[in-house]
Amino acid sequence: MHSFRDVATAAYCPRKLYYRQRDPDLGESIPDGVADRRQVAFEYDELLADETALLAAPIEVTPTTFRSRVGCHKAGLDAWEQLVDPPARDAMLEGKDARGIAHKVLEQPLAPSLVFAGRPPEQGVWEPQSVHLVAAALALSWEREQSVERAFAEYPAYGVIREIELSARRRSQYRAALRTADSIDGPPSRTENRQKCQACEYREGCGVQTRSLRSLLG
Repeated sequence: MHSFRDVATAAYCPRKLYYRQRDPDLGESIPDGVADRRQVAFEYDELLADETALLAAPIEVTPTTFRSRVGCHKAGLDAWEQLVDPPARDAMLEGKDARGIAHKVLEQPLAPSLVFAGRPPEQGVWEPQSVHLVAAALALSWEREQSVERAFAEYPAYGVIREIELSARRRSQYRAALRTADSIDGPPSRTENRQKCQACEYREGCGVQTRSLRSLLG
C-alpha cells in the first residue's frame, strides 16, 4: 500500500518517487523549520491575541497580514473551532489504496486537514497537495464508512486556509497519481519543469544509474 506522501510525489515528479523508493532514508528527515511552521496551525487563536508571540512566530507575511487573513477565516469558516482545537491530531489513516497521517481530523463535517509548510498558490492548492488531500479524505471515508466530500489545506506561515471539495477532477488526478505510483519499476523520464529540481534532495544523483544514490551523495 502506498503512503499519502508517495502518491503526492507521483503527481509531482515520478522520478523523485523512484529514487525515494530506492533510497528511502535520504528523504525521511524533515527540513529545518517545517515542524515550527506546522505548529503555527495549532496556535491561531493564541497568535491573534498575543502580539509578542506573533512577532516571534515563523511566519512569512507581516503580522498585520497574518492577523487579517486568520481573522477572516475565524469569521467565515464554520469549521473554525475544530481547526483550532481538532478532535484528532496527527491521526494515522489507512484506506483501501493509501495510508498516512492527517494532521487534523474534523468531525462536523467529517474531513481531514493537512498542514503545509510552504507557500500557497494564488487560488486553490497545488496539484500534488490536492492529490495528498484526496488520499487522506478517501482513507478517512474508508475507515469511518462515511462519505467525505471535503478537506482543508492549511498554510500557516502565510495565514491561509483553503477548503476544497473532492470534485471529479481532483479524484481523477488522485487516481492518475495512484496508477503512476503502481507502475514505477524503473526510472521514469526526467521532468521537463526543472524548477522542481531545485529543492529536490535527489537532484545531484538524478539520472545516474550505475551507483546507488546513497553512495553518490556520500
